Amino acid sequence: MTQTNYRTPLITLTSLFFMWGFLTCMNDILIPYLKGVFELKYWQAMLVQFAFFGAYFLGSVIYFIFSIRTGDPINRIGYKNGMIIGLCISALGCVLFYPAAQFTSYGFFLSALFVLGLGFTMLQIAANPYVAILGDEASASSRLNLAQAFNSLGTTIAPILGGYLVFEFFFEGAEGADAVKVPYLIFAVMFVLVGFLISRVKLPKFTNEDQIEKNAGALRYPNLVLGIIAIFTYVGGEVAIGSFLINFIGLESIAGLEESVAKNYLAYYWGGAMIGRFCGAVSLSSLEPKLKYLSMIGLALASYGLIYAISGVPFSDTFPYLGLMALNFVAFIAGRAMPGRTLGIFSIVCISLLVASMLSTGYTAMWLIVGIGLFNSIMWPNIFTLAIAGLGKYTSQGSSLLVMAILGGALVPVIQGFVADSYGVQISFVVPMICYIYILYYGFAGSKQKVESTDQ
Repeated sequence: MTQTNYRTPLITLTSLFFMWGFLTCMNDILIPYLKGVFELKYWQAMLVQFAFFGAYFLGSVIYFIFSIRTGDPINRIGYKNGMIIGLCISALGCVLFYPAAQFTSYGFFLSALFVLGLGFTMLQIAANPYVAILGDEASASSRLNLAQAFNSLGTTIAPILGGYLVFEFFFEGAEGADAVKVPYLIFAVMFVLVGFLISRVKLPKFTNEDQIEKNAGALRYPNLVLGIIAIFTYVGGEVAIGSFLINFIGLESIAGLEESVAKNYLAYYWGGAMIGRFCGAVSLSSLEPKLKYLSMIGLALASYGLIYAISGVPFSDTFPYLGLMALNFVAFIAGRAMPGRTLGIFSIVCISLLVASMLSTGYTAMWLIVGIGLFNSIMWPNIFTLAIAGLGKYTSQGSSLLVMAILGGALVPVIQGFVADSYGVQISFVVPMICYIYILYYGFAGSKQKVESTDQ
């Protein structure tokens, strides 16, 4: 099969990445909404993320146990079937939002989010490595950055469209938690449709000719083991910041904006990941330097234009964000198209922005936090591809371990919630800052690949 035959499968998978990005970011809308409906404390509201991302951990543990006892499940059922199973479970999770709202039960909502998270677990385990192996290993990071860019397109649109549906369109006249009933039924239908599309599209089959091993061989690779911690800290930091952003913007010392307005700035946080991932896909490609930089600038401005068009934020208010975009471009150049080096440099910027924001007030503090999304952009795809590099027959098992580490999205926001309740929301951003310090280490040192002689 030639390289050009991979175009249709890659286009098909982008719809999948878009959908789970959209639904993941909807949690940032649910947190302030359910906090108001059920009159929750910060740490209680963060149980939304705990239930959702906790499902990633439990689902991945189950997958890992199966891979040890019976051999890697993906090697048996195939990537395509794995993705379809994940979509069906995800659709069920969305359907469960209806009875959760009907009974006005926070526990029921958390259960629905847990089921949705289980579905996304299977999607992550199957889809990420599939995109990575859908071509040359040297361009795996570029390819995964591109797919993740469409994931970020979903997270960019979700705060605007999802926030409008929940806080405005279905909110008027709604009782209890009824405003989420119809939106999540629509999402369920969309998952079913995407599953049907994938079932009908012919996807290349990748089979491992090595004997299926019934052991935890993936753990013999240091770049994977340290990568698991890096995924934990990255997802934890990114999700914690997104989870607190609406409440942070609403502080009188920051911007004092209502939730219905603050959600528009959330689009710039998640949209920054889209900008960075499109640029990352080009930066890590084999294009000639001049064309590469022109393409990056063009994609960044086009992506910014999309965010501006859907956000409703006045153009003059976004000038600080444009400055952060320029800094993002400089950081890409400094990364020299090397995944580990770029990861380390972006971590340094994230740490600097967090420190500056905790020492600032007003819109300056707000934009410094929002701008972190630009530098979160390449972290997932770069960490993922660096971690599974050289795993061979243990690639899917390693993928399940990396997805297990998404547990960071369950625990870190809750930890930040406790800090926010005790010391205030602004100082609580020290929690994600610690996460980026570890990613800095992984980018420059921990990601170095070591070949294990036991598999030669």
